[in-house]
Amino acid sequence: MDLKVKRSVMAVMLGMSFLLPNTAAMAETNQTVVETDPTFSNVSVHDPDVIKVNDTYYVFGSHLAVAKSTDLTHWEKIADGVADGNKVIPNVQEELKDTFAWTQSNDLWAPDVIQLPDGKFYMYYDNCKGDSPRSALGVAVADNVEGPYKDLGIFLKSGMWGEISEDGKTIYDATKQPNTVDPDVFFDKDGNLWMVYGSFSGGIFILKLDPKTGKPFPGQGYGKKLIGGNHARIEGSNMMYSPETGYYYMLMTFGGLDSTGGYNIRVVRSKQPDGPFYDANGNDVTNVKGAEGTLFDDRSIEPFGVKLMGNYQFTREIGDPGTGAGTGYVSAGGTTTYRDAKTGRYYLIFHTRFPNQGENHEVRVHEMVMNKDGWPVVAPNRYAGENAKKVNPKQIAGDYNFVNHGKEISTAVKGSKALHLESDGKVSGAATGTWKLTDQNKAELTLDGVTYDGAFLRQWDEARQKYVITFSALSNKTNDNMTSGVAVWGVQRADLNDHQVVEAVQQDLSLGDTSRITSNLTLPSGGTRDTSITWSSSNSDIVSAAGIVNRPAYGAGKATVTLTATISKGTAKAVKSFTITVLQQYKDGLVAEFNLDGGLADSTGNFSDGTVIGSKIGAAGGNLSYSSGVNGQAAVFDGSSGIQLPSGLITGNTYSVSLWLNPDQLSQYTTAFFGAKDSNNWVSLVPKGWDGNTMLWSAGATWFDGRTNELVPTGQWTHLVFTVNNGNVVVYINGAAKFTGTGISDVFTGSTGVFALGVNWWDTPFKGKMDDLRIYETALTQEQVTQLANVTTTP
Repeated sequence: MDLKVKRSVMAVMLGMSFLLPNTAAMAETNQTVVETDPTFSNVSVHDPDVIKVNDTYYVFGSHLAVAKSTDLTHWEKIADGVADGNKVIPNVQEELKDTFAWTQSNDLWAPDVIQLPDGKFYMYYDNCKGDSPRSALGVAVADNVEGPYKDLGIFLKSGMWGEISEDGKTIYDATKQPNTVDPDVFFDKDGNLWMVYGSFSGGIFILKLDPKTGKPFPGQGYGKKLIGGNHARIEGSNMMYSPETGYYYMLMTFGGLDSTGGYNIRVVRSKQPDGPFYDANGNDVTNVKGAEGTLFDDRSIEPFGVKLMGNYQFTREIGDPGTGAGTGYVSAGGTTTYRDAKTGRYYLIFHTRFPNQGENHEVRVHEMVMNKDGWPVVAPNRYAGENAKKVNPKQIAGDYNFVNHGKEISTAVKGSKALHLESDGKVSGAATGTWKLTDQNKAELTLDGVTYDGAFLRQWDEARQKYVITFSALSNKTNDNMTSGVAVWGVQRADLNDHQVVEAVQQDLSLGDTSRITSNLTLPSGGTRDTSITWSSSNSDIVSAAGIVNRPAYGAGKATVTLTATISKGTAKAVKSFTITVLQQYKDGLVAEFNLDGGLADSTGNFSDGTVIGSKIGAAGGNLSYSSGVNGQAAVFDGSSGIQLPSGLITGNTYSVSLWLNPDQLSQYTTAFFGAKDSNNWVSLVPKGWDGNTMLWSAGATWFDGRTNELVPTGQWTHLVFTVNNGNVVVYINGAAKFTGTGISDVFTGSTGVFALGVNWWDTPFKGKMDDLRIYETALTQEQVTQLANVTTTP
């Protein structure tokens, strides 16, 4: 998963100017970048490894996923999935059968692709059992970078319990010897070929390779250890050489890769490709590892290495540009690097997850520049094709969104704070100190007594939709490892007076859809730049100024209330009013009932009819029929159609869903009932989940799996209910509680939501029958569920 010193053999032969690690296999072309408002096409490739061929960048990732781009901003996926028919390795199951047999797993992890002196492309593939470091690392070759690749065989294994390891002498010991995954193959400045690799277990190792065969020279065993051991969470090494500084930089990720793992990108450097490597405080990291007898000991390793990026968010407040809660990354990693030989510019390419979006991940590209001490600093905003222009010193002073990445390995997302760079060189706000610009764009900041060196940059800001000044800097050597090698970022904010700020908050302030309110409202008390928001109500008995809702009793009808916000900052003030329609209480808590008795009407009359749709939400077409069901008729799904239900069926964090199901077939991930705020926040009742059993799963602020450990049968009716009560979940099958747990995200509060039966945005549609869908605004009791399930059924 890394970028290498990717070059062609001809470059290797023709001269040292072409022997720079991380340069492309093919010569760069001169292109004039014209700055227009950038656009982006995103793609999901985990652990991307980059190679440039002619004018095209390719990223190869885990699960045999590949994408390409000609500009590092618009990506197109061209392959995905470890299955026969993938153009990269068309007969992968047969081609790599020895790998799958050894690892007992039919997947592939982070690969590396490089062009060797014979002009061919070599893919270093790897796989791991997952719950142990039983892994295999091999190489396959192709004439074309996109494949097809033919296997040349496994050349390194790990996890041979009780057996002699690759050194030919000792029994394999996972605390000292590597997990043979995550290869990164590169040429050093003298044309020698190397591979760094390893993940957790015994650490990161390096081997010298034969450029004629692409395999290690004999007699090296596992090679030389560079960092790690005792199962410390260090992985994904990538080697980058800088001819400007003369250093080899080894980038790695510390922590766990998922959204709650605290993944963060770090770097160390050495004058030699095989080390020893040092961090900003001068620590030799060879023996940085977990404490004896520990597993995933993050505390022992977090003081070391230069931390380039961790979990962060440039927090968006009401009145700020953009949408949502702000922009940022969670568990960024799987790094690869690229150096443009003609311009000398460096790029960091990686996958990342995002705040409050679960395990969804995409590829991102950020430019890097060297600071005055020869350490790379990462630009705060994603690369948008910017020209490398000098920064205008007159534009630097102003307000910034400021993030200090710290040194911790933590799941916490560091939110931005306000920092002000004064025109006289002083700094105030989130930190105090001084700043200055040197050598065209070099930045030196002293913040709370710590000195940081980096650069001022001119970058595209997606939230403001304009070019702005940013800065990125690293702290120097200090008396404390936890304060040295720490990254700080700043992104300039708009220069606004109080009246402009209040006007921006007024325009942006929203309470969402207020036409069908059934639960308490969250009323903001402030906006951007310390703006105050206070509220008043025309009828406090129905909706208070604090947002507390008291719904009229069933039969009393709905009520209408006006809420008025007063927005103020300094002497500037503005008001904004909202009409709130509060619905009467539902009879017995029943929000809607779609009995599917020959039609898609809600028998309660609270909502409009459902709609027949195609194989995905939003897809036209579809065909639905009816036959005998549990109660009267049931809807028959043909495996290519679904039902889109009315919006707003669930609006809070306490609810229940009840339905009858009779599948003709069970396809993994196929949904029965699906509800979502958006594609990153959803709840799905799945007859056959990822573990092979019926489950309720959800994406949101956290990932949730409600696993029942029971699979509903085909060809007969099963009653399913799930209840949510402020995060507490129960899943029932035929009246019996099969899962009880907590931690599901609040997906629907403040949202009208999208709801469907049998389809979502991604997976195979449901095939079979459904009957009597009921939605409640309460969490049903065991007694209520038993009554619903106590119906005599026929197939």
